[in-house]
Amino acid sequence: MQLTTLCYIEREEKYLMMHRVKKKADINQGKWIGVGGHFEKAESPEECLIREVYEETGLKLKQYTFRGIITFVTDVQPTEYMCLYTANAFEGTPRQCDEGDLAWIRKQEIMDLNLWEGDKIFLKLLIENAPFFSLKLCYHGDILQHAILNGKQLK
Repeated sequence: MQLTTLCYIEREEKYLMMHRVKKKADINQGKWIGVGGHFEKAESPEECLIREVYEETGLKLKQYTFRGIITFVTDVQPTEYMCLYTANAFEGTPRQCDEGDLAWIRKQEIMDLNLWEGDKIFLKLLIENAPFFSLKLCYHGDILQHAILNGKQLK
């Protein structure tokens, strides 16, 4: 199994998004996602979050909120458990990233981007300020087959 973090950094009704266009053999190629990545040995979710955000953006998080846990099940890679965060206080200015292009995207325009279908579900929950949630997303290839929110089938 894989353990990861993902963060949507907020500023003026916008999220900092990464358009994944630079990394070779990227499962997220061409998609827009938040910033984050894989846990390193002995890291807590918060340590991974802070390190990954800094590595990918140059920003130092000052305030963040653990919003949910996402379980990704797919036929092409091991199950992934992702700790989902938002952050609204940080220091620094975003810098170039070798995994993709960073851009501040208005929340009302996010659903128009090239997103994973399951990401649309949790982004809607973030934008609506839903309480902490558990979301299981089951994919066959790139196609979302099932979505289960807090134990209840959505799709």
